[in-house]
Amino acid sequence: MPDEIIELKSVKKGPTSIVLVGVHGNEVCGIEALKNILPKLKVTKGRVLFGYGNPKAIKANKRFLEANLNRMFKENKLLSKNDKESYEYSRAQFLKKYLKQADALLDIHASFTPNSRSFAICEPKARRIARYLPVNLVVSGFNKLEPGGTDYYMSSIGKIGICVECGYLGDAKSVKVAEKSILAFLGARGNIMKKSSPKKQSYTQMNDLYTTKTNNFVLTKLFDDFEKVSKGQIIGIDGKEKVVAKKDGIILFARNRKQVGDEAFLFGQHKK
Repeated sequence: MPDEIIELKSVKKGPTSIVLVGVHGNEVCGIEALKNILPKLKVTKGRVLFGYGNPKAIKANKRFLEANLNRMFKENKLLSKNDKESYEYSRAQFLKKYLKQADALLDIHASFTPNSRSFAICEPKARRIARYLPVNLVVSGFNKLEPGGTDYYMSSIGKIGICVECGYLGDAKSVKVAEKSILAFLGARGNIMKKSSPKKQSYTQMNDLYTTKTNNFVLTKLFDDFEKVSKGQIIGIDGKEKVVAKKDGIILFARNRKQVGDEAFLFGQHKK
């Protein structure tokens, strides 16, 4: 798995775009998509950078080795000493050099939830590009609740950052979603000759992130991504304390956790 960035360039001037895959090493859909796309991709305008986010984790088929790479793109003062000594921190510094060169980013991910759907994560500024992606749901709020991602970093320097969740990481369909997303993104950016129509999309705002208070958080059930949760419903048990929904809403990325301060789930509302 190449550590270096792959560059495809046209003789015709145009925008610079960057596509990252494998920021989490065991989310292979983007890696497979690039394998299928790169040999026949023709950039007709501008410059496109492709990067394998976490090559060592990809090789090990692990989410990460020492720290979550997708939390390493925030300010140093917000990172711990262990974070800054990790391989993922040094990898983030390498990737930042290329993110700064691009005007827009597409970062390819997949979910651990078996029934997960595909969706885009971005802030409102990026919707003019996201509306061409092959998804019908766009989710916002991550920059505030889970800072440190690649898309967060792009937003922080005034650029476009979009993450696409391509569905369940064990579903072969996620590779096709990743391929279509990359091509749609590059088409919308004007880097390749691809005509697409904007999709009809709905929007969801994530408003809360629950982080664990003990080293034993257990969900009351396996929650699907975007499953509806009612006010008063018990979501999980943190140590001996019940974690209860404070209002009606939807839940995302709900996981059992074994460490204090871990991200256990996100909570939000569909927007009308």
